[in-house]
Amino acid sequence: MAAADDTTITTKVKAAVMAEPNLKSTEINVDTKDGVVTLAGVVGSQEAKQRANQVAQQIQGVKSVSDQLVVKPS
Repeated sequence: MAAADDTTITTKVKAAVMAEPNLKSTEINVDTKDGVVTLAGVVGSQEAKQRANQVAQQIQGVKSVSDQLVVKPS
């Protein structure tokens, strides 16, 4: 059951990140294990990094967020 929940969380986080105008969602990878969301990839600013974390934390079922995002200015 947990695997299905993790898949649902991953899908919801990806959709929420894609809906954010300032985030290049194609450069952000989302993975979920036991309710812990890992964000990995490259973002253009510290603000984008913080926003991606905020978006992920707002999704129902997310226990915590592991931030592996790297800030690389465009």
